[in-house]
Amino acid sequence: MKSCRHSPRLALLAAVAERKVKVIMVEMELFPALELGWLNGWILLIVLYGVFGILLLAFPKAVVARLYAYDRLRWSKKQRAFHVIEKLLIIVNLILIILTPLRVGFPIFILGMILFAVGLTGFTIALFNFRNTPFNQPIIKGLYSISRHPQVLMLSVAGVGMCLAIGSWIALIILATSALFGRSRTLAEERALLEQYGDSYRDYMECVPRYLVIKTRMEEKGED
Repeated sequence: MKSCRHSPRLALLAAVAERKVKVIMVEMELFPALELGWLNGWILLIVLYGVFGILLLAFPKAVVARLYAYDRLRWSKKQRAFHVIEKLLIIVNLILIILTPLRVGFPIFILGMILFAVGLTGFTIALFNFRNTPFNQPIIKGLYSISRHPQVLMLSVAGVGMCLAIGSWIALIILATSALFGRSRTLAEERALLEQYGDSYRDYMECVPRYLVIKTRMEEKGED
């Protein structure tokens, strides 16, 4: 009987939430007009890459070298091809963000900025988790305790936030597609970490999801 008294309130909240979602959907455009302007998405890119650049300059050179320690010579042709496609899609996405005006004054802009702030903050925390881990140990603390690839995850969140802030469906679609092609690189990185750290990293993989919430276990010979 108690739940029955609250059902009208829940229905009202659901209706309001549905209305908000519809408003946000309407504010998104498939192909927003591209133009050079002072209030374009490039502002968010400057913030993102500015923070990243400052951290790279502040971190020890050995940490930066470890961050980019990819053994691409062992990648398969498929992994190399997917990596190239991923990079091309990222470049296209960046161009769209740079040339698309921010939807300032619209709810979609506020939502986008919230996601961007969450992604940037999480990315920064993940970088410090990376820096503070000894070189002879796998990185499993901080955000790495809830996601095996928090840097990738948080950059994706920030990217979604930028796409929403400019109200562009095409930018969001391209971002999602680049993430799909980037999965091959992620699997290659996990194989390299398995070879480097052995059972300690395998145990870590069993306990922590690849990205978030959903656990995905990689078979050593099953995925590429």
